Amino acid sequence: MADAASIFMSIGLSEQKAKETLKNETLSSALKKAIEQAQGMLGSASIDKTVGTLLYSMVTRLKDSNRLSFLTEYIITRKITTDLQLSAALDFIKSHPKENLDRLKFEAACGMGVVVTPEQIEDVVELIIRKHKDQLLAERYRFNMGVLMGEARTALKWADGKIVKNEVDMQVLQLLGPKTEADLEKKSKAAKPKAAEKDVMIEQVSVLNGKANTEGKSLMEQLRGEAVKFHKPGENYKTEGYVVTPNTMNLLKKHMEITGGQVRTRFPPEPNGILHIGHAKAINFNFGYAKANNGICFLRYDDTNPEKEEEKYFTAIKEMVEWLGYKPYAVTHASDHFQLLYDLAVDLIHRGHAYVCHQRGEELKGHNVPPSPWRERPVEESLLLFDRMRKGMFAEGEATLRMKMVMEDGKMDPVAYRIKYTAHHRTGDTWCIYPTYDYTHCLCDSIENITHSLCTKEFQSRY
Repeated sequence: MADAASIFMSIGLSEQKAKETLKNETLSSALKKAIEQAQGMLGSASIDKTVGTLLYSMVTRLKDSNRLSFLTEYIITRKITTDLQLSAALDFIKSHPKENLDRLKFEAACGMGVVVTPEQIEDVVELIIRKHKDQLLAERYRFNMGVLMGEARTALKWADGKIVKNEVDMQVLQLLGPKTEADLEKKSKAAKPKAAEKDVMIEQVSVLNGKANTEGKSLMEQLRGEAVKFHKPGENYKTEGYVVTPNTMNLLKKHMEITGGQVRTRFPPEPNGILHIGHAKAINFNFGYAKANNGICFLRYDDTNPEKEEEKYFTAIKEMVEWLGYKPYAVTHASDHFQLLYDLAVDLIHRGHAYVCHQRGEELKGHNVPPSPWRERPVEESLLLFDRMRKGMFAEGEATLRMKMVMEDGKMDPVAYRIKYTAHHRTGDTWCIYPTYDYTHCLCDSIENITHSLCTKEFQSRY
């Protein structure tokens, strides 16, 4: 066992990940075979971490073991150098299961020899932005950004489209700054000058609904006015639809002892891109509401999707919050609580409120999904399977942990944990299962003793 663990660690796996891999006999056998073949091809040369990561990713996702040697060869010879190429290779193999693969077609499908680095993406996007700079400065956000993306994707065929788009958005923001009120105004059409009529309609609706006119009021005054619509700290149980249990009042009493009756809010962005106008609204409302009521607001990164998160987004989000004039009481992360969130998930299983399910992602889409055939599996069985998920003994998508509940919009048994063999920005490869937003968000609010979890309407069904 020790020798095998050392072999796995030699390709870049952490000691913990190596030990977890050994517990999965099928996975460890495939990885050993891939490493032996790689070493045979390399001779005395060692396997570096980049190649090792690709080998590990390959064996965890490859369904046809007969193709192991074929793919290992391409990885060792560095014809497959990125996860994007590996995904294309696995897709090609999946669609040609019983054929002798045409190497030329296979290599073309995988973009062999094409390596696109973040620096190259940045440089190409910078050239495109420079080319259109005068028009961008003149038209600002009325410029057709699709032109920029079209040119970037043409020049960077094998780059990740999301990364390219994020880079375009980032550089446009750096050039133009945040959108102004003028940018947000719609172009008036000569044939249909409706602006004045629209203003009248808005004013009439406001009067009919008995709402006070906020014209001329500062943001702080408006936010203080909103305070009358919300419960006071510790009086959550007075809100419509609040579920009261025998322990509710004791928990609220402890909550009040910690907060001292202070208003506590949070701004919880996902660090997977730059902020947009909707985020600006959320920042102003969460930070502004706390400030208007002498409270505090946390900046909490919802970092539960490691494959999409980058350091530059963490930095850009904090800078944008400060640019809008706010200072977080504390900067926290969902990942601060990964161990506690996992322990709470185990507790949910013990209570019979969660179970391990093997339905695929496509089977869970929509709101009329039939009940899972594994919904009533024994608690002990779900505990064992969840532990195996944690130890990396399932492939991605092969198992999830689902909560026994029906959400407000009718969605049944949302997923609490899913498997992702991707290193995390902060926790490295400590975890191979990650909690979902539906599971994490409310628990982090509770852990941080948030008094007002303020969200826009699209999140209503999640609370």
